[in-house]
Amino acid sequence: MGEAQQRAKRLAKIAKFSQPMNPARFDLFSIGARLAYVRLLSDELSCWSDPEERVLGLVFRDRVDNDFGWVLFARDKIGRFRCSDIHASIQTQPRATEALRERIARAVEEGDFVALGDQGDETNYPIDLLRVPDGTDPAVLHPYFKLLIETPGREPARAVFKEIGPWLTPSDPHFVKEFQRSAFDQRLWELYLWASFRELGFDIEQPEAPDFLCSAPGITFTVEATTTAPSTSGVLAEHPNPKTPEEMRAFLADYMPMKFGSALTSKLHKKNKNGENYWERGKTANKPFIIAVADYHKPSSEEELGSMTYTQSALWPYLYGHRIEFEIVDGELITRAVKNEFHTFGDKTIPSGFFDLPGAENVSAVIFSNAGTLAKFDRMGVIAGFDLEDHRYLRYGLRQNPDPNVIHGIPFSEEVTADGYEEFWSDEL
Repeated sequence: MGEAQQRAKRLAKIAKFSQPMNPARFDLFSIGARLAYVRLLSDELSCWSDPEERVLGLVFRDRVDNDFGWVLFARDKIGRFRCSDIHASIQTQPRATEALRERIARAVEEGDFVALGDQGDETNYPIDLLRVPDGTDPAVLHPYFKLLIETPGREPARAVFKEIGPWLTPSDPHFVKEFQRSAFDQRLWELYLWASFRELGFDIEQPEAPDFLCSAPGITFTVEATTTAPSTSGVLAEHPNPKTPEEMRAFLADYMPMKFGSALTSKLHKKNKNGENYWERGKTANKPFIIAVADYHKPSSEEELGSMTYTQSALWPYLYGHRIEFEIVDGELITRAVKNEFHTFGDKTIPSGFFDLPGAENVSAVIFSNAGTLAKFDRMGVIAGFDLEDHRYLRYGLRQNPDPNVIHGIPFSEEVTADGYEEFWSDEL
């Protein structure tokens, strides 16, 4: 038998052990596996798995040597897909792909996936975001958490939380308990940020405070997450519930800047027992410090959208102490910046301009997203192939309009599927 025939026979034999993999699904399974510097040194070319997804494979190009290689991933003892074998310096992509598929076939034939994935550094108690401790009174669970674990259509989100959980290393021992009970929104926001920063290529540590220490070659920064919550006392407890355009403009001009201001200034002024601000603490000291804020001050309902869908336009006028006034003149949009001095609601007044406050020079940025939601986790699960046959997932809203003379976004409505639809964690950040 000639060499070509032998190779064809070998390829036919190993083909049954491996198959191409949806890149979005591979990204979810390997969400914590990539180191930041590896992203700079290589290009990812194709993803593979065995039919039962017990091992994964990646073919890559080495940007330095301009040759190819492969990586084999297996789950470690706490369920994370991590590198278990690697080979480089292969001359062509087809040869690298063939070698990877042979390695997957060998792993399947050997069948010892536990030994293959053992890293020797696993923790004894991995984080499981969805497991409710035995004996827990259902009445103490947050209503959104109950929706997550009990609603059949939330299966895509549950699949995502299952993969993310074992990667987390929060210093707060109450993280899971708070996610399930009293602080669901706040913890959901942190989970969204973790996934976004990982997608953007950063290695992440979770110190006691700030919440994240993010690093990649050439850059390190820290992030403290905060949220606006429903006000239960004081003047802001009298939520205006705007109905008309005029009421909405007033709501966004005064009430919401106060809500954002309360969340942001509390982080700006907070000190620990040693009198240190966030940007002065331990290994995170003297690094660029970011506050990440999301709006959960009013929950969604069947009758109304959640507040975060329309309040982002109130954030930047507070941050910079200016609002934009506009008019259309002969078909051209004319804008001008107007200084905000204060924001007033009821008998309460605060100064405008967060970045003008004493101490704010230590805040490098404020970041925001309106996508720290269960719907986002559902969509990321759907594109990874965890959709349900008897469910459809739809997304609608407004996209940025590139026309410089318009004031409204472009409406869209799309069905979210594993094929033909693309979305990333950080799209809305």
